[in-house]
Amino acid sequence: MKKPWMEMSLRDFQSALASSSPTPGGGTAAAVALGQASALAVMVCDLTLGNEKWKEGWVVAETIMSNAITTMSRASELADEDSDAFDAVMAAYKMPKNEDKEIEERREAIRSATLKATEVPFETAKLALELLEQLVELANVGNSNAISDVGVSGLLASAACKGGLFNVEINLSSLPEHYAKQIREESPLLMVKSKKLSRQIMDNVKGNL
Repeated sequence: MKKPWMEMSLRDFQSALASSSPTPGGGTAAAVALGQASALAVMVCDLTLGNEKWKEGWVVAETIMSNAITTMSRASELADEDSDAFDAVMAAYKMPKNEDKEIEERREAIRSATLKATEVPFETAKLALELLEQLVELANVGNSNAISDVGVSGLLASAACKGGLFNVEINLSSLPEHYAKQIREESPLLMVKSKKLSRQIMDNVKGNL
């Protein structure tokens, strides 16, 4: 059984990512980036909570910390689900296509696997966007000694969101128009929002350096 990506050493994961193997790829890397962004958010919240100097930010930090811990855990799962989904797509393409029945079964298997490979990075993107929304506020009320960490968290979350959406887009391009209608409608909006929030985070970080 394949070892979960997040249980590998950083060096081993990077080696796997650099290899010619189709997985892990950009979708898995986006999920890992989301996990790292969440971890940094947790750290900043932890440095804020209990510190009297930043008491006004305690309520916000407590909420963000709880959400970020959940996201960090889910991101680890999404990293594996993303590569598993793409492996399923590759397996579907290898199905026999000698008879009409086999051709139809293969086509449906490819579409089903591709849909799953679209849904996983879309969830990564949505979770990353939620984290970006929280980081906007954390940059203003969190411990300013860790403000640069909020900035790095924002950059990683932005990469996770946009990276997830790139994978969504490439998979949607190979599916019929009636597939994943909600994802087709929401993805462009997520991209616009992520760009706006990323800019707000960077402005807030720079303003509090």
